[in-house]
Amino acid sequence: MRSIAKLMKDWQFTGPNGVTTAVELPHTWNARDGQDGGNDYWRGCCTYCTRFAAPVYDPAQQQVWLQFEGVNASAAVLLNGQQLCTHDGGYSTFRAEVTELLQAENQLTVRVDNSVNDRIYPQKADFTFYGGIYRDVSLLVVNKNHIALGHFGDTGVKITPALQENSADIQVETLVEGSGTVTVELLDAEGRTVAKGEGENTSLHLDAPHLWSGIKDPYLYTCVVRLLQDGQPVDEVTTRVGLRSFSVDAKKGFFLNGRPYPLHGVSRHQDRKGLGNAITREMHDEDMALIRELGANTVRLAHYQHDQYFYDLCDQYGMVVWAEIPYISEHLPNGRENTISQMKELIHQNYNHPSIVCWGVSNEITISTKDKADMLDNHRVLNELCHKMDPTRLTTLACYAMCGPFNPVAHITDLVSWNLYLGWYVPGLFLNDLWMNFFHLVYPNRPLGFSEYGAEGMPNLHSAHPRRGDHTEEYQAKYHEYMLKCFDRHPWLWATHVWNMFDFAADARDQGGEPGMNHKGLVTFDRKTKKDSFYLYKAWWSEENFVHICSKRFTDRTEKEIEVKVYSNQNSVALYADGKKLAEQTGEHIFRFRVPLHGKVELKAVAGDCIDTASFCSVATPNPSYKLVKTKSKSANWV
Repeated sequence: MRSIAKLMKDWQFTGPNGVTTAVELPHTWNARDGQDGGNDYWRGCCTYCTRFAAPVYDPAQQQVWLQFEGVNASAAVLLNGQQLCTHDGGYSTFRAEVTELLQAENQLTVRVDNSVNDRIYPQKADFTFYGGIYRDVSLLVVNKNHIALGHFGDTGVKITPALQENSADIQVETLVEGSGTVTVELLDAEGRTVAKGEGENTSLHLDAPHLWSGIKDPYLYTCVVRLLQDGQPVDEVTTRVGLRSFSVDAKKGFFLNGRPYPLHGVSRHQDRKGLGNAITREMHDEDMALIRELGANTVRLAHYQHDQYFYDLCDQYGMVVWAEIPYISEHLPNGRENTISQMKELIHQNYNHPSIVCWGVSNEITISTKDKADMLDNHRVLNELCHKMDPTRLTTLACYAMCGPFNPVAHITDLVSWNLYLGWYVPGLFLNDLWMNFFHLVYPNRPLGFSEYGAEGMPNLHSAHPRRGDHTEEYQAKYHEYMLKCFDRHPWLWATHVWNMFDFAADARDQGGEPGMNHKGLVTFDRKTKKDSFYLYKAWWSEENFVHICSKRFTDRTEKEIEVKVYSNQNSVALYADGKKLAEQTGEHIFRFRVPLHGKVELKAVAGDCIDTASFCSVATPNPSYKLVKTKSKSANWV
């Protein structure tokens, strides 16, 4: 049976300055300069070296493989001075067999390159392309006869469920390197065997299957595939299986297992403050916990392949996933092969995840494209490739705001969504309604979604009169209040994804807010502060009882009377001022109270058994830590 050993410690890193230092994986050399603005973070080639003893293995009966789960963006791997492999694409798993090159003591060298080039995606986008070995590196010891390790970085097992009215047939295809007999066993969530099969291509039948039904009931079976030699197991792969069906209707939205299932959720970037993409499993867990607290039921995993562990979490917690490759912002004529190889790896490595319902072909590709004909042909090739590799899922893409409804790129994939920031980058929140209505009128049979929408909001910036572009927490909340009501008016959208769940680094950004950062997140980059907009979405989507007083960081006020806004998913909220009941309101999601302000007031919001508190203080002049931001109003706003 296979064994795995991690190679995460005792690496020597030679960085941009030529100095060699000791590091541990995961690691990136852009953790700081990729988050400080200026678009000047270092992109080039750096070297990682480590020494390791050969694992215990029998060279006559076993093989040793080296596995990398994420090296950005290109890697050249050498073992004991000989090149093992190269890999282009910073977000997927790749492997190489090392058996014949192993010595008692070994030197592993990885040359990692995130240089600017015209052939490997991404090259132009609103996020930082961190260089480094930022996911796990492992040594795998397997029998020379084993379930395939050399097939596009996947598990060697492909599982395709097909549902009937009250039964399921599950096709299990196993790719074997070597020889042997394959057996397949399906276990329910309690570990009981519910179906068995034999052969490299076998079908399991299941009566009255328990379906994977999103966040309410993400039921998972376990498929155990074994390779036998002389009746004895020599290799094994275990895969979780979710049985579900889905469809999209342009007039009725998304359906899961034959029932309407409106998709409302978020997009996610994986990076962290001070760490870049070099994050731990505990951080993935924290991200998922925050997304679940929000009440989201779908995640767009932008703009690249995410860690397998996070796809597993999406399976486990019932998140419907849009998975995509980083074919983004600019079509590169020399990058066609890279789009194809990254798409093949994305599909092969993620085929078995029940959470994934669509493959994203590109994002905002019309922003900077000179060869339009080649770009369109590249999209057709990718769309056909997805359908050939995986006829069970849909294809989609995200269009740039300035890509009009009639642009042919918007009509290649099965589904389409738009990245629209109407009310943020351009004035007029009402334009969102007009845009949706126009598209739906012209293309009533074309499923439409919102793949990105949002506004910058910083927890240290505030205004009593928030305006578009001021980066205040208050305007961000105002923007999202409108968008949630707008989506309620257009229930036929196939999916909506907030941009973004978390603030993230975009080193090219220097205007507004903090240089090098995109502050459209509902939660701050360090995951420590939930902005008011987070609680707005929780009021709309979550079933966890709560109440939240908004703008509680905006404590010092110059007004004699202030509006206090409260978010809750309860239908009644009472507000107390200095222990006395001020008012009680019934309604939905958003509750507004007028509060006289003389000196300091202590507020308490009560909704059912939920309580939140805040304090505000009347001052002659604003808090000196606030900034003065000029707006179109007659007076300036202190923020």
